[in-house]
Amino acid sequence: MNGMRCRLKLIGLVAGVALTAAANTWAQDVAAAAAAAAPAAPVVNSGDTAWVLVSTALVLLMTIPGLALFYGGLVRRKNVLSVLMQCFFLVCFITLQWVVFGYSLSFGPDVKGFIGNLDWAMLKHVGAEPNADYAGTIPHSVFMLFQMMFAIITPALIVGAFAERMKFAAFALFSLLWATIVYDPLAHWVWGVGGFLRKMGALDFAGGTVVHINAGVAALVCALVLGRRLGYPKKLSPPHNLPFAVVGAGLLWFGWFGFNAGSALGANGLAGSAFLATHVATAAAGLAWAAMDLIKNRHVTVLGIISGAVAGLVAITPAAGFVTAGGAIAIGAGAGFICYLFVTVVKPRLGYDDALDAFGVHGIGGIWGALATGLFATTAVNSAGANGLFYGNPALLWIQFKAVMVTVVYSGVMSFVLLKIVDAVLGLRASEQAERIGLDLTDHRETGYTVLD
Repeated sequence: MNGMRCRLKLIGLVAGVALTAAANTWAQDVAAAAAAAAPAAPVVNSGDTAWVLVSTALVLLMTIPGLALFYGGLVRRKNVLSVLMQCFFLVCFITLQWVVFGYSLSFGPDVKGFIGNLDWAMLKHVGAEPNADYAGTIPHSVFMLFQMMFAIITPALIVGAFAERMKFAAFALFSLLWATIVYDPLAHWVWGVGGFLRKMGALDFAGGTVVHINAGVAALVCALVLGRRLGYPKKLSPPHNLPFAVVGAGLLWFGWFGFNAGSALGANGLAGSAFLATHVATAAAGLAWAAMDLIKNRHVTVLGIISGAVAGLVAITPAAGFVTAGGAIAIGAGAGFICYLFVTVVKPRLGYDDALDAFGVHGIGGIWGALATGLFATTAVNSAGANGLFYGNPALLWIQFKAVMVTVVYSGVMSFVLLKIVDAVLGLRASEQAERIGLDLTDHRETGYTVLD
């Protein structure tokens, strides 16, 4: 009897050990299966990070000195420093706005598809680890820096419309309000996770709507609210330093590779495709504008070809990561032709004074580029995009049109409201005397050129 009990106890012990071992093995298998099923934590890729850091520097180069020289060369000599100052000031000013709350409003956790919340204010939760929602192979802080440069250059583009006639204090206040109330929400709509235009399927690879249409429409509103410069159009002198403008345009072209190819957020085939599309579209646009100059004026002008090149850069921006080289050439050529007609034919007939054609190039070029994305986009280039009309999907063109209209209406209405607020608080326009003397002396007590006795 005792022997039987011992044997039963022994069998029970062995069975218990076996069951425990089986349970442990099963638990380990379940844990391993769960780990395998769970998405891998993002890991920083050094090559991707290096490319986006370089691209960030290239986009900064677009504002200073690229845009500053381009715009500075096109104004009269008595206002060259005022334009350079406005571009340089915005680099400093918008940088701090972006760090304090701008980035969080643009890309922070979504609030009903309209805006980011303030969870990332002062860059809280924005560190060296990747953010899987935006850039899974680069540090979150690097993505933030890259987007900062877009936030800087966008209000700087508006400078071209009100050059030579807006008071500096008014410019500073308007830029801060516009960046916060217009740019940040629109960036969230198009690029932010949960943004309603993004969820609608609108494509904007590097800023056709967020940057160029947005800034271009605001520029038109500024030109209309401020009114014409003294002497416009009969008594205004031509650009005071075209070599400055050519150097600026060249720096814009160079920096734009970071703007567009950098938006692939990695050193990969998509970046190469966007780089190629950017270059060939720019070349096509410059030639198209030059051809129109030749047909209309029997001369090819330096101002014309650099204006065409910038129009091509603008137009290819929303499409760069979605179109083939052939599509890019078509977009660039269309931009050169359309923007030329708008600047040389439509603007004179309407009579408004967009001093440096910010609307004619950036607004019109951006609208064409966004709509052309709906024509030429193909998933053969970017599987994360969509096919356009010419690839069997007319719905994308309708989506792009709706995104364009939302951008035009929001930017136009809010820019008008903000200008009126600033005018009531500070007054927008420089005095007639200041405008005659030049803003370099009246705003900054400096001159761009010293005349020696």
